[in-house]
Amino acid sequence: MSRIAARFAELRAAGRKALIPYVTAGDPNPEVTVPLMHALVDAGADIIELGVPFSDPMADGTVIQQAHERALVHNVSLRDVLGMVREFRQTNVSTPVVLMGYLNPVEIMGYTEFAKAAQAAGVDGALTVDMPPEESHDFLVALREYGIDPIFLLAPTSHQARIRKITGAASGFVYYVSLKGVTGAATLDVSAVAAKLDEIRAETDIPIGVGFGISDAASAAAVARIADAVVVGSALVRRIGENAGTPEKIPATLGSVLNEMRQAMDAG
Repeated sequence: MSRIAARFAELRAAGRKALIPYVTAGDPNPEVTVPLMHALVDAGADIIELGVPFSDPMADGTVIQQAHERALVHNVSLRDVLGMVREFRQTNVSTPVVLMGYLNPVEIMGYTEFAKAAQAAGVDGALTVDMPPEESHDFLVALREYGIDPIFLLAPTSHQARIRKITGAASGFVYYVSLKGVTGAATLDVSAVAAKLDEIRAETDIPIGVGFGISDAASAAAVARIADAVVVGSALVRRIGENAGTPEKIPATLGSVLNEMRQAMDAG
């Protein structure tokens, strides 16, 4: 059983939902990332999504685009990100880590080399935003050879056949994008999300994480009532940007925000 599957099994047995924070590796500088990962776990994170900096993060809104830019000022590469995970694993061997990013850096490294290096570093899952399942055969073979869960996105516009195809290729969990548009956009419609999750569950029993539009404790709690996992990104990354000039404050600041969400989710 993968670390991701084991974590969802633990949460299910405890009657709890997963809280999955997203941060961009190397934002605002590489020294902050590993202490921040530990702070997020201490604040209640069940799985960490670590963004791989990329020069053209087309699925992301301004907040996360700026995070990529701040990281790229320090020339943070995919290999650097793997090094951060390796450092994190020196003292945390149980919290799953998912790399989230775009295909170009992975293709440059090579699918097999990436999967091998990711496994060695302690990565548990990979979500490549611009890799549709129709084009992912070779990538999936490499990931599965090295025990890395391939994670895919589903959207409000995904029809039943598409849902079936994507969930058939995924493992670990699937990430439902609750809004049309880029990250950090619009307002969450929980009833519409609930209806779509019913459609997805008709096709699969894989855990479903919901992201986009979760901005505070109240929205995290609302999504936790209907989903298996709550994914929060822009609300955290925005605070990193606000504190970029005082990076030593970032772990505690984000830990406080995430802990409010954790408490609200657990309170039901």
